[in-house]
Amino acid sequence: INKPLGLSPPGIEFKRAHLYDVNPVGVGAMGAASVLSIAAYLGLFGPLAEAFSALIALITAMVVSPLIAWATKGRYYIARQSKGLFTGLQQCVICEREYESDDLAHCPAYLGNICSLCCSLDARCNDLCKPEARLSSQWSRALRKLLPQRVWPYIDTGLGHYLLVMAIVVPLLAGVFALLYQQELRNLGELTDSLAPALKLGFIKAFAALLLVSGIVAWWLVLTHKSRQVAQEESNRQTQAVHEQTRALRREIDSHRQTDLALQEAKLAAELANQAKSRYITTVSHELRTPLNSILGYAQLLEEDPSIPGHRRQAVSVIRRGGDHLLSLIEHTLDIARIEGGKLRLEPRPLRFREAVQQLVHMFELQAAGKGIEFRADLGEVVPEVVRADEKRLRQILINVLGNAVKFTQAGRVVFRLRYAREMAVFEVEDTGPGIAADELGHIFEPFARGSETTSGGTGLGLTIAKMLTDLMGGELTVTSTLGQGTVFRIKLFLPEARGAVAALEVPRATRTGYRGERRRVLIVDNEEVDRSLLATVLQPLGFELMQAASGHEALALLAGFDPHAILMDLAMPGIDGWATIRAIRSQGLSGAPIAIVSGNAFDKDLENDVGITPQDFVLKPVRVNELLDWLGARLGLEWLEVPRPSSKDGVPAGAPPPAPTWVLPAENQLRALDELINLGYFRGIVNKLDEIESENAAHASFVDHLRGLARNFQLDAMSGLVRRALNDPATL
Repeated sequence: INKPLGLSPPGIEFKRAHLYDVNPVGVGAMGAASVLSIAAYLGLFGPLAEAFSALIALITAMVVSPLIAWATKGRYYIARQSKGLFTGLQQCVICEREYESDDLAHCPAYLGNICSLCCSLDARCNDLCKPEARLSSQWSRALRKLLPQRVWPYIDTGLGHYLLVMAIVVPLLAGVFALLYQQELRNLGELTDSLAPALKLGFIKAFAALLLVSGIVAWWLVLTHKSRQVAQEESNRQTQAVHEQTRALRREIDSHRQTDLALQEAKLAAELANQAKSRYITTVSHELRTPLNSILGYAQLLEEDPSIPGHRRQAVSVIRRGGDHLLSLIEHTLDIARIEGGKLRLEPRPLRFREAVQQLVHMFELQAAGKGIEFRADLGEVVPEVVRADEKRLRQILINVLGNAVKFTQAGRVVFRLRYAREMAVFEVEDTGPGIAADELGHIFEPFARGSETTSGGTGLGLTIAKMLTDLMGGELTVTSTLGQGTVFRIKLFLPEARGAVAALEVPRATRTGYRGERRRVLIVDNEEVDRSLLATVLQPLGFELMQAASGHEALALLAGFDPHAILMDLAMPGIDGWATIRAIRSQGLSGAPIAIVSGNAFDKDLENDVGITPQDFVLKPVRVNELLDWLGARLGLEWLEVPRPSSKDGVPAGAPPPAPTWVLPAENQLRALDELINLGYFRGIVNKLDEIESENAAHASFVDHLRGLARNFQLDAMSGLVRRALNDPATL
């Protein structure tokens, strides 16, 4: 009726999310028809109306429905319109089934499309999609129209809801009892007059009892509703918080994704920079090793030449020490690059631990005595004879730390402690040096870092290498320091005791003069004439027959008529490099002789190759003569002709540390005068004063000789420390 009249929307809507909880058109028509038809059925309008009560209900509904629709202008049909149009099948966010668009509505509680069935069954959303279309909102609006304004604040309270419920329950309950009472009166017939009062009283009592129960139940229902409403609000707040957290988490994930992308780009840039650094270090190392090869090689030969005068031998020693220092800088830089690139390999083997530590103690005792400072060693009672360790790396760690302590301590002492328990060695190096500032402690292990209080030279690589090697060996290196008082380095390393193992003893090397057996042929391949000449100078006096080649192509041509017993091959050469030359030799079958790589490219030593060259076949420039001869002896099975070096001198075995000097000190006035000259840095005056002291008393010769050695090396700080100890605490000398 209403649709043709235009009083209701043209379409059909059955989704609860789009409907008012109560539409007064249908509910009002049903209520009016029910009231009139029931009243007619009860005979309130006469017997004719009682007979046509059902027809009255039909006519009433058909008349009242369009009237109410006209009065309300159809506004209570649709609570909200659909947001956006979508076609095809869509998935419900709750049951995850697919439905047509007509059976779906957007739910703000679930932030998605929800089917009509899930929408009808849901009880927690509190109709967020249509807040003004709920039954409570409709009742509130209706009561605000009926009640005065001063009562409005109490409508939505618990008491207001209770009174509203009771206002519905009481009339309904009264109407039910009234109908029952009237029905019972009809059934009594002639006994109506006598029993009516009692029946009425009984119904009133029952009504009162049920009214009391209904009041309690209604209050319980109101409280339950309020409790559920509060719980729902808290749940909504929690849900909203979860949604906020989810959005924040998504933003954080996006941020992390962007950060990870930036990190990946930074990592790639760092790897490219690290590769460039490695290439640069490799190139610089090779270029530095080439001239050092000549410097150190000829210095070694000159040091062993008995025809060199003593004063020239000292100059050669200075050259040798300078070259060794430069070589150590190159090795430190390469070690850092190897460790960072994961190419440094440890070689643990049985090590005579006690002897190795004693050797370090004796070595630094001499260095400390040369500077005029005290060196104490506390090695503990339990030190195993043999442990498993990489001797080279262990010595490198301890020498770097002890060397720094002795170098930077100008006065006082250096204490070296060792404790060993449960296969864990703990080394402590304590000094009375300048100390390290608190803000510099965090950077002390960084490359090229040097404390601001240090005055001695240094590259700042020693502690970096020590820290990296300690970490690589699974240990720990820590430092504590007090500015102006000193520093303590603590090294913890796992050094398992090698029970039953025997470590090889260091046998004093003899001077090699040749070898027994047939004359061996050696091919030297190097593009640098100076390096070829150096190797020839070392090998030719020992009886080797030599052939030299300046390039890989020349070497391949020489091999056609020269069958060497060993080949010494450089890597960086014009034309074809050393690797390509070796591959050509092996593939063409030109020679099966063992090949040693004599190169300044230290990085290739630990790389795998396809020609069978092992790390033991590398002899790095600058060439150590003994290392080269050891390789030739091992590969060619040579029996060397040797001239033993003196095994003892004045009863002291060769290689053992010299005994501590016993000095006769000059008079105090002589020492003070010498100290003044040292502070002035007047070299000639220092030399003259030392000559004067020695001429006065020959017993001072040992003390004067030691100071002369320091003066020749311009170690004035060490001289000053030694003279002041002689003045202030001569008992420590």
